[in-house]
Amino acid sequence: MTPALPDLSIRQLDYLVAVSTEPSWADAAARIGVSPSALSQGLSELERRIGVPMFDREGRRRTLRPTAEPVLAHARQVIALTSDLADWAERTRTGRAGELRVGMIDAAAVGHFTDVLRQFRDDHPELHLTLRVAPSGELLDEIESGDLDLAVVVGGHTRRGVHTESLMTEPLAVFTPTRGLPRDFAAWGPWVLFAQGSRTRAIAEEALQRLGAPTTIVAESNQPEVLRTMVELRVGSTVLPVVQAGPDFGPGRVIAERTLVLARRDGAAVDPAAEMLAVALRN
Repeated sequence: MTPALPDLSIRQLDYLVAVSTEPSWADAAARIGVSPSALSQGLSELERRIGVPMFDREGRRRTLRPTAEPVLAHARQVIALTSDLADWAERTRTGRAGELRVGMIDAAAVGHFTDVLRQFRDDHPELHLTLRVAPSGELLDEIESGDLDLAVVVGGHTRRGVHTESLMTEPLAVFTPTRGLPRDFAAWGPWVLFAQGSRTRAIAEEALQRLGAPTTIVAESNQPEVLRTMVELRVGSTVLPVVQAGPDFGPGRVIAERTLVLARRDGAAVDPAAEMLAVALRN
């Protein structure tokens, strides 16, 4: 027998998302425009309707339990999808073009899709297109929360409520302070790589380990220009997408490839502007 669905309100879920992101309940209440007592009562009612304890008490404070994460993930998805629907309804009702919020990793924004974005702006001057350039993890957070409509990120990340489709693959190559690489893989390195947690860093390390090269990391950065500078200063070798190597480096030795994907919220109301840009990026 299927259990009865809990009678949850959008406002209660919004309260939960607010307390998960703000430093205090007072800040969360202020952000969503209610009193702290109303926020507390709403969350107590949400906890009662879910039927699972979601908060621990620390003196007079209440903090989210780790076991509340599935409820919080659901709340984020529902709030984001509801915001999408409200925005779509407003555009449909008023006929306004609205805005399109796009995120891209730097290689996509300044390497692969610059011409696509420029042409899209020229073709749709009525649209307010905003572009955020950031690492994949940050962009996926903003897709999940509803702060971005589309994002181009490195594939391999999995997020609840986020749909991805492959756009392209690109080579990753080793670049060194000297001309050429030793034939002996054991003599490669040390390395200056993308920061820990980066999908590109993981792909690079997996490829180096597969070749038998040591992976001694002496510096890291999410900025390709910083990595290039450290190579020029002979701090170490690096692994970069070929498009980001710059003119001062040789062709490099390709050791792996990464996939760039288009990410959007799964099940969101279709935004015609977002779909037009998605088509342009696919092409």
